[in-house]
Amino acid sequence: FYFVQLPNYRTVQTEPVEISSWAAIREAQLNALHLEKTGMAVTIDVGEAADIHPRNKSVVGKRLALTALANTYGKNVEYSGPVFEKYSIDGANIRISFSHCVGMKALDGGAIKGFSIAGVDHKFYFADAKVEGNCIVVSSPNVAFPVAVRYAWAANPVCNLVNAVDLPAGPFRTDNWNIY
Repeated sequence: FYFVQLPNYRTVQTEPVEISSWAAIREAQLNALHLEKTGMAVTIDVGEAADIHPRNKSVVGKRLALTALANTYGKNVEYSGPVFEKYSIDGANIRISFSHCVGMKALDGGAIKGFSIAGVDHKFYFADAKVEGNCIVVSSPNVAFPVAVRYAWAANPVCNLVNAVDLPAGPFRTDNWNIY
């Protein structure tokens, strides 16, 4: 069963948010991948602020086709962008490990955008993020002792993390704080 994760939609988020029902639905979709024989196409980068249905249907179809080629037909193709696996806290930094992460970069060649970081107060700040091997190291001068990271956690986030074949990372969070 292959499905499409909800795209970016509504007003672009210019500040980190702790609670986002749209992000929570995406998280539920991500959690469905724990079921056997499932696959998901991430579309966080192709949505329309005023229309829930992305106009660029060919990108959505291609991502679903890559998933089918890899998972149903056994072809050796990259079918997913970076997927969060685990994290560790290292002083004022949080190190995030991914699968499907070969060649991680910002799609536009600039700084990686979309990460926010928080301390025990649950106040999120946009974070600096840099690639180190198969990891992203996240930090902010506003958070001396970080405990949580979120990526693309909003209805319409500004985010640009992709892998070598330009497939986008999907939204995720490291915390289990109440999001509703």
